[in-house]
Parts: sequence; C-alpha cells; structure tokens
Amino acid sequence: MSGIKDSVITVTGGTGSFGKIMSSYILEKGAQEVRIFSRDENKQDEMRNHFQNERLKFYIGDVRDRESVDRAIRGSDFVFHAAALKQVPSCEFFPDQAVLTNVIGSGNVISSAIEHSVNSLVCLSTDKAVYPINAMGMSKSLMEKYVLANSRDSRSNKTVLSITRYGNVMMSRGSVIPLFVKQALSGENLTLTNPEMTRFLMSLDESVQLVEHAFLNANPGDLFVRKAPACTIETLAGAIWRIIHPDSDPKFNLIGTRHGEKLFESLLSSEEFTKAEDQKDYFKVGMDSRTLDYSLYFENGSSSKIQDPYTSHNTKQLNESDVVNLLLGLPSFNKLLDGQF
Repeated sequence: MSGIKDSVITVTGGTGSFGKIMSSYILEKGAQEVRIFSRDENKQDEMRNHFQNERLKFYIGDVRDRESVDRAIRGSDFVFHAAALKQVPSCEFFPDQAVLTNVIGSGNVISSAIEHSVNSLVCLSTDKAVYPINAMGMSKSLMEKYVLANSRDSRSNKTVLSITRYGNVMMSRGSVIPLFVKQALSGENLTLTNPEMTRFLMSLDESVQLVEHAFLNANPGDLFVRKAPACTIETLAGAIWRIIHPDSDPKFNLIGTRHGEKLFESLLSSEEFTKAEDQKDYFKVGMDSRTLDYSLYFENGSSSKIQDPYTSHNTKQLNESDVVNLLLGLPSFNKLLDGQF
C-alpha cells in the first residue's frame, strides 16, 4: 500500500473484524504507528494481547465525542473510518442512536480529518445505504452525503475524502456463517429468514483490498465498490451443512424476514451504475459535483440511459458446490470448524 510505510494511521472502530485485519495488513506494510480508536476497553485489551506490537496504540473514545476524535486523529497521515452501529434490528428500535454514531459521529471524524490535514480519509459504508429502507441504511446514506458535501469544497483542504461500500462480509462480526456452523455441528435445523434472499459474498481480505484500492485511486468524493458473486441464503446454509454433514440433507427452520431486512443487497443504484467506471475488479463512481445553480437542470438534462442497479440478485450467482469451495478457501472458516475462531 503506497504511502503507508512510516506513516501514522488511525482506524476508528478498530477492534471490529475489519479493524483487526486492516491493522494487521498495514503493520505488515511498515506503518510507523497504527492508532486503534474505539470505546470498548475489553476488546482493546484483547487486541493488544493478540498483536503484542508496540507500533499499535490504543485510544479510548467515541466518535460522538469530538474531543476524543481529535486526540486520536491529530498527527495522523491517514484515517480509515469503520466505527458504526451496524445491526439492522437495533438501529430500527433505536434510530436516534444510529444517527448519533453513524451521522453525527462520522461528521466529527470527517471534520477532524480535514482540520488536522490528514492526507486521506476512507469512510466505510454499506449496501444498505442504497435505496435505504431501514434506519441503519438511512444513517449510512447520510454519512455518504456528508462526505460528498465536504468533498465539493476540496479546494480549501488537502484531505481526500472517499467512500467504500460493500455488502455481506463473510466471517465478519455479525455474519450468519458462525450461526449456521454452530447449528450444523449441533445437528439442529438451520434458521433461515427468507430462503430466497440473496447476499454478496466477500471475504475480509477482499474488504481490505477494496479500502486499499480507494486509498490509492480516490479523487475527492469518489465511491468504490468491489465486484462480488452472490448466492441465496438457502444455498449458503446448504453449503455449510454439506461441509459438516456430507451424507445428509439439511433441514431448515423458516422464521420470516426480520425488521428492516432487504430481499437483496444493492451496491450501486441505477443512477450510480449508469455513470460508474469499470476498474476491473471494482466500480468507481465519481462525485456528483453539481452546484446549487438549479436553473442548469431545467435547461440541460442528461442523455445517459439509466441501467439496472448492481445487486446481489443480478450479479454472478454461485451454486452450492461453488460456495463450499469458497468457504473452504477461507482460513477463518476452517478455524471456525476447528473451534479456534
């Protein structure tokens, strides 16, 4: 990762699944200092004992508290913003908390990065920000708007703000895979909400590669997504069952769709996909740089043909054998089977 060597990097939400693997990656790339910013002292202590690396520094704080954000970001060269409330059901019941963390808290991180002349800030978003139907997605969509609003005035600051957006990350905290493994090992019926739901399948390593791609290639306000295959939840559950019980068929317990859950994930809206730049393994969407001069939009429209959105329904679909091979290629999944994850 060009520029990381000898740099000071802050990772907000750094004790999460992404933060841990990102920290490992940038330490290997020769970062001078990696600052882990989070509010969970127990997880910080676990991470400290796991890494035992003096270049890893821990900052207790909350993105809602601007002073604690400033303390972590001051003197940083780069910031990766992963702190968020991510659970759809909890955000549905406590939308005010989603706003405080995902919108106002992200605003604090963005403003602090600009004020302290950070070179690059990459903000992690979610498929749920596209056509949002739940509070978590709505709050993340507003975070993205905050990035764009500050990027439009990039002439007045040196910080390049960009966004990465991804869907289901296999083996991340909150992933359904550990639940399916636990149920299969116990011989229980596998719990499905809606068997026809589709989800993108991306590994934690690929999520780091996405952030790296954004870091290396972003102009102010750029949005990046990684191309990824998908499968139905039934296919994913069936693949896990086959790995553990190759000689029997799985049985499912259908519980119905949860609060705010979508049938499929959307990584790019129709409008975004229409202007997306294909970058081999990624799509890049440049910032909408329109101004407040609304008269332009009455006199000059766009002739671009609107495409379908990029979703887990219309991307490459994996069958059960494909998913089995994909899962068995993940070291973290094999550790989970061995009881080490």
